[in-house]
Amino acid sequence: MGSNMAECHPVAFRWPLKAKTDHGAVLMHVDPRFTRTSAACDVHVPIRAGSDIVFLGAIINHVINSRRWNEDPFYREFVVNYTNAATLVNPDFKGTEELDGVFSGLTPDGKSYANATWSYQRNPAPGKGKGGLGPFSDLLLQQIPGRPKTDPTMQDPHCVLQIIKRHYARYTPALVEKVCGCSAEQFTKVAQTMLENSGREKTANITYAVGWTQHTVGVQIIRAAAMLQALLGNIGRPGGGVLALRGHATIQGSTDIATLYHSLPAYLNMPDGRKKHDSLKDFILTEAGPLATSYWGNYPKFAVSYFKAQFGAAATAENDYGYDYHPKITGDHSHMPMMLDMGAGKIKGFFVMGQNPAVGGQNARLQRKALAKLDWMVVRDYFETETASFWRNSPEILSGELKPADIKTEVFFLPAAAVAEMEGSFTNTQRLLQQHDKAADPPGDARSDSWFTYQLGKRLQAMYRDSANPLDWGIKNLAWDYEPEAKEVAPWRIKDEPSAYRVLKEINGYTVADGKPLATFANLKEDGTTVCGAWIYTGVVPEEGKNNAARRKPDEWISPNWGFAWPANRHIMYNRASADSQGRPWSEAKKLILWDPDADSGTKDPAGNPVRGKWVAPSGEGIDFQPTKAPAMVGKDAALGFDWLSGNDAFIMRADGKAWLFAPAGLVDGPLPAHYEPYESPVANRVYRQQSNPVAKVWRTEGNVYHGVADPKYPIVVSTYRVTEHHLSGTMSRWLPWLAELMPELFCEVSPELAAEKGIRNAGYVTIVTARGEIEARALVTRRIKPFVLDGKKVHEIGLPWHWGWQGNAKGDVVNDLSAMVGDPNVSIHEGKVFTCDIRAGRKGGRS
Repeated sequence: MGSNMAECHPVAFRWPLKAKTDHGAVLMHVDPRFTRTSAACDVHVPIRAGSDIVFLGAIINHVINSRRWNEDPFYREFVVNYTNAATLVNPDFKGTEELDGVFSGLTPDGKSYANATWSYQRNPAPGKGKGGLGPFSDLLLQQIPGRPKTDPTMQDPHCVLQIIKRHYARYTPALVEKVCGCSAEQFTKVAQTMLENSGREKTANITYAVGWTQHTVGVQIIRAAAMLQALLGNIGRPGGGVLALRGHATIQGSTDIATLYHSLPAYLNMPDGRKKHDSLKDFILTEAGPLATSYWGNYPKFAVSYFKAQFGAAATAENDYGYDYHPKITGDHSHMPMMLDMGAGKIKGFFVMGQNPAVGGQNARLQRKALAKLDWMVVRDYFETETASFWRNSPEILSGELKPADIKTEVFFLPAAAVAEMEGSFTNTQRLLQQHDKAADPPGDARSDSWFTYQLGKRLQAMYRDSANPLDWGIKNLAWDYEPEAKEVAPWRIKDEPSAYRVLKEINGYTVADGKPLATFANLKEDGTTVCGAWIYTGVVPEEGKNNAARRKPDEWISPNWGFAWPANRHIMYNRASADSQGRPWSEAKKLILWDPDADSGTKDPAGNPVRGKWVAPSGEGIDFQPTKAPAMVGKDAALGFDWLSGNDAFIMRADGKAWLFAPAGLVDGPLPAHYEPYESPVANRVYRQQSNPVAKVWRTEGNVYHGVADPKYPIVVSTYRVTEHHLSGTMSRWLPWLAELMPELFCEVSPELAAEKGIRNAGYVTIVTARGEIEARALVTRRIKPFVLDGKKVHEIGLPWHWGWQGNAKGDVVNDLSAMVGDPNVSIHEGKVFTCDIRAGRKGGRS
């Protein structure tokens, strides 16, 4: 669900096909369109775009009320020990059943939640813990809460399982028919197949991509899948999990090393001027306090080592390791509000590197007009993109809406190097770092992004070298020495390319005293004696000169000696759950790690005798648990991290050590996934009175008009997607003649039924219209897409790939001229996967 793996991740798709052909795996595809992925699967179920939570919620309802789930002891053991199903929730919590589609805590203006009622019931807080851990850890230790109360029978009406049962009781096959548009029989086949292929001997996997993320409920869709997998015992086990397909060049790495505005490397939160972040102590207590009983109890070590990586020797305990000079956010600085601020004249300069918002941005017309309000813009890319050329030949220039003479933006276009023209690493699906070598110098003045960033930093430091302004302390003291060794650049024309190895070593971490790399993040300190740019990557450079990302030794399964999977070369996260509550594999077929009571742990007791017992992994897989913590070991109540966690607390990054079926914190739009219609929908919400996500990010501003519910002007659902032959906004593909020839022109997939209604002929032109803009495309009339009947109402859906623009060899209208700026409230991702439109035969402006 949420992906077209065969076409958008074709290399990875060979593995599901291998599972099918070699091992008899059942492949199912739930997607609005019949695609090449559907053609390779055993089952295809079409559902309306934006109805995924109803489908997944109904599977959850099917599973927890099934005879198999209630009678097979495997599910109860997994759920009681490894999820929060038995945890008791605040009696004041009210869910969507009581409040008709919203949760308790919704503020009077209906735009945000206060989550106090979502909390756990807890035992009394423990006494003060023993200090001596470190200056910040000792403070965290004093605010440890009492352990959550539980009911192992899972019968208490306030326990999570009972709350889930009530929440999803209305999510039935009949509701799926009315909201999703598939038949109850099709749905039941998927649900029963998932159930039958999960358990002690079997696991099932759910794979998704941006078909799930790009919604106003994107995070909650993924949450629903994770809940289902946890209930089925498919988390932390081989062949299970929820796999995010991250196929673009190091897209996983770009979030790991934090191109996102609100995140520091390794998922530390960005200091925030709106929070109690006045000092480093405040920052650590605010961010780590609620998480201190998980492995995030090591937050002080991660944070201090990060600031040491930023400011080097200038970062000391006396100046809070430079914390006061680190940037802080003051609001939502994600892409869409940033572009709106740009349009309002609040942003003066803009670096565009590996991005093309003139084509790829939602409501792209509005974003192009925003670019015209800048003082300057630097674009680095392979070719002159639409973003670089907007000032001279964009649709707004051609229409006369904008005039080049009136645009004050000074554009600097700098040629970029391609991947093969630089050294570095990719981190993609499954968090796997893989080194890639440089094959050739880039031509002419083209340079890598790392070269540009490093050289810019050096010049800025030189400019501020003599500044006495305290505000300039950060740039003056930035640790910024990545000069290459002579041997690194000896084969190449470009001699000032920064050292990719030195960057990776800093990310990995090292000791201040001797500069030796750290082999494990367990060696990080909060006293300023270690440097670490991103703690999750520690171990990729375990010793000087050794780069584990460059390893290339495969085997028949996990291949622990191929690249490096963060954290600590653990390919399957939370894999303590691959063994039962006594540490035994659930089955021989699904054996991954196990507790060996006779193994030498490598530790000694106070008397100096060897301690027996440790977790082992016959496959060589990294163990995502404390290696010497026995299954029966009970954690300490007044402790941090692993000392608090017990031997069955497999989900070590959660404060209670459990997989969260119910999220007491962390989400801003509810503790459970609930179905809300897309912000633009052709139908009213059939599930609740609440139409759309009440706390969705909405920007009601000129040029960003939204359609009403079931708006008769825009009755058709449109979903955007990608094709194999092009990449994103087309910068890496539309300029290449052989790819342009394979997919030369923008097209629109239309069902035969809709074509008949609208007089559309195959290969003829159609015009697609929204309140934001209109585009034209060639019609592809195909049975791969079909109308849906929703509670008696016929609803048409069309599909539009979005790779085209006015530059390059393959040209076409910008599909994102149609879409609106509206986003998921948790992560600000746009809702480009579903909105409404109208379509008519013929070209724009009535041309034939």
